[in-house]
Amino acid sequence: MIFPVSGVEVNPAVPFVVAFVVSFFTSMGGVSGAFLLLPFQVSFLNYTAPSVSATNQVFNIVAIPSGVYRYIREGRMLWPLTWAVIIGTLPGVFIGAWVRIVYLPNPKNFKIFVGFVLLYIGWRLLQDVVKRNNKNQAKSPSDQADSSHSVSVTLATLWKVEFEYNNETFGFSTPIVYTICFLVGIAGGIYGIGGGSIVAPFFIAIIGLPVYTVAGAALMGTFVTSVAGVFFYHLLARFYINLSVAPDWHLGILFGLGGILGMYLGARTQKYVPAKYIKAMLCVCVLFVAGKYLIGFFI
Repeated sequence: MIFPVSGVEVNPAVPFVVAFVVSFFTSMGGVSGAFLLLPFQVSFLNYTAPSVSATNQVFNIVAIPSGVYRYIREGRMLWPLTWAVIIGTLPGVFIGAWVRIVYLPNPKNFKIFVGFVLLYIGWRLLQDVVKRNNKNQAKSPSDQADSSHSVSVTLATLWKVEFEYNNETFGFSTPIVYTICFLVGIAGGIYGIGGGSIVAPFFIAIIGLPVYTVAGAALMGTFVTSVAGVFFYHLLARFYINLSVAPDWHLGILFGLGGILGMYLGARTQKYVPAKYIKAMLCVCVLFVAGKYLIGFFI
């Protein structure tokens, strides 16, 4: 089958199956899987036009709601963190989309920056996994799923948020989260990853939030910013008629259909999987993409 907008020729079952498998595993850690689907489109489908970023965000729009629904239904959506992610990333997404078209139609130079960022986050995740294994914290609330997964917010201000999860109190500085998400939004707007692939590991490894409370907020933030990103790419397409800017909706929806099933099952399965395994999975995914970008830049 040929997709006329992107020029991709592929069996329709391939995007569906790839998106399903990727989304099932990555959604457990609050990642939509778009950051792995982008290299797949570029390297395997030879889809390298700027519109690949927008197409990746179409995948997010179609696939993410199924996973978000499970987190909301089970009371595992940390709304103050969700709103902080949305407010912080939206301006960055608009800037990123503009930078992608004007300065990085061939994003080789920016890939090295993203590669180093992901390499750092992957290293922090790896340290966290190794440290917890050495301490044998098998019964830690952040490392083992149990019967209590709801989140109770005890403090929510413009400067700080505190919440209780499994009889422990956690907190974060909202200005720090806003700043992180703004920078993540720029990267997400450029590559069409929505930001979740960067912000979720950052919340887990750097700020120290439980993975079970981060996943829903990261996915919801990725969904909202992807909607805004696709809209902005369509708007920019009117001014850059010599470039392929608008998304390939047919290809994006096909990826999204596989993602719907994968994310729904992943969100439903997450609470039964120990957090150390989710962190290890995210670590492998992040380091894989980092290595691909960095090696590709120097070779």
